[in-house]
Amino acid sequence: MPLHLIKLCVGAETFEDQRDWCERRLSALIEAGEEPLLFHITRMVPKRVDELLDGGALYWVIKGNIQARQKLVDIRPFTDTSGIRRCKLMLDPELQPTQWQARRAFQGWRYLEDKDAPAEVEDASTMVPPELRTQLAELGLL
Repeated sequence: MPLHLIKLCVGAETFEDQRDWCERRLSALIEAGEEPLLFHITRMVPKRVDELLDGGALYWVIKGNIQARQKLVDIRPFTDTSGIRRCKLMLDPELQPTQWQARRAFQGWRYLEDKDAPAEVEDASTMVPPELRTQLAELGLL
């Protein structure tokens, strides 16, 4: 059974904001002649790498709700120029919307068991529009 990570998405207000950022980042990498791989850098290196890479994903918490997931492609520990150990979470470029699941703020990342992960939304056209979802979430209805 795969294991996942959960992380706060800073700077995005909606799923669409995060999806647009991913698309812009990929375009910039391609224009620069670099390998078009998305990644997120963290300070801590996960210990359960084999479980994470066995079908695991990174679930993004956007504005207090898990709203998206990206498949984990690889986990690459490295040491930065200051000598600090860090980790690149290599991500699939496709950002999948999920059913919303409320989450309190936390620092860093956390493991997320597969049984606790929200389901993907198969047909994004059936989703409630972003503005209405935000209003419903603020009212505690999502």
